[in-house]
Amino acid sequence: MAIEVKVVGLDIAKNVFQIHGVDHRGEAVLRRRLRRAQVAEFFRQRSPCLIGIEATQDAHYWGRVLRAFGHDVRLIAPQFVKPYLKSHKNDANDAEAICEAVSRPNMRFVPNKSIEQQDLQALHRIRSRMIGSRTQLGNQIRGLLAEYGIVLPLHLSQVRKAMPELMEEDNALLSGFGRQLLASLYEELCTLEQRIAAMEERIHQVHRSNPLCQKIAAVDGVGPVIATAVVAQLRMEESSTTDDSLRPGLDWCRDSIPAATSSVFPGSPNAAILTCECC
Repeated sequence: MAIEVKVVGLDIAKNVFQIHGVDHRGEAVLRRRLRRAQVAEFFRQRSPCLIGIEATQDAHYWGRVLRAFGHDVRLIAPQFVKPYLKSHKNDANDAEAICEAVSRPNMRFVPNKSIEQQDLQALHRIRSRMIGSRTQLGNQIRGLLAEYGIVLPLHLSQVRKAMPELMEEDNALLSGFGRQLLASLYEELCTLEQRIAAMEERIHQVHRSNPLCQKIAAVDGVGPVIATAVVAQLRMEESSTTDDSLRPGLDWCRDSIPAATSSVFPGSPNAAILTCECC
């Protein structure tokens, strides 16, 4: 007779996954370690059940895979799993803690992301990294110029404005070798700005083609960048004409993670758009 598993805690990793399953009485009936390549086939052969996964790397991917087999997959923020850890941290204990946490009636879950949302989130993260690199590069140029006695004001636009003149002039403060080095940095800066502009154009393309992005951008002070970031991070329904469909994701962010950005829908003080790194 096959063992009926009602709730499963799945501790995901790069190579070896740990499974902890309980029956309808809450008694452990399944403990197993699987290689990554075995996980999909294992759950394909199981009856649909509730599966809890920590919202870490790969979690959204495995959520989509397991939901395709009919399972009810819930993602849980790691800080909500920790209180249910009964002993020292290892894969088996983590899986048991996840199984316990996912069965709690008042547990808050991370909204599941579609592949389109992950694409958009990746776009934003790449753009953010490029902007940080641009700031770092601009500061390096300013610092190196200061070593030659050339002090530029504190803004990237001042670097853009001054560098072409410094490269063309026969400046007594700069040696020929130093000018070549700074010219290479300026060329790198220009290339980086072109790549950032290309990323921002992609964001605008998504914004123009997505009705939900345009709906969010209708809020005062919200533009394409924030609108697409919100769509990438929160569970929403494009058919919604109110902010009610936003509340599951918004409530989770509001109660779990400090907000990085917030704005309020007019006439709806309880529905704030919150975007955070952990979404």
